[in-house]
Amino acid sequence: MNISFSARLPGDVRGDLRESICAVKYSVDPFADFRKSILEMIRDGGVKDWEEMEELVYCYVVLNPSDLHCFIAEAFLSVCSPAR
Repeated sequence: MNISFSARLPGDVRGDLRESICAVKYSVDPFADFRKSILEMIRDGGVKDWEEMEELVYCYVVLNPSDLHCFIAEAFLSVCSPAR
């Protein structure tokens, strides 16, 4: 059986994120995988300020089902909070 998945960024994404490639991944630890991905996007994806961080959050939320949004929120909070 061949199964293929694809994900596309919303058309209203701005800035450097507009050139990003989406990847579909199955995960046993969504929090850790989202956190790692977020850190990679900050480091390699050109996220330079808070406005671009908000755009990144938007992309993650739009591209993922609602049952994963809690992991996305927790991962972003862990990256943005100095106490974590």
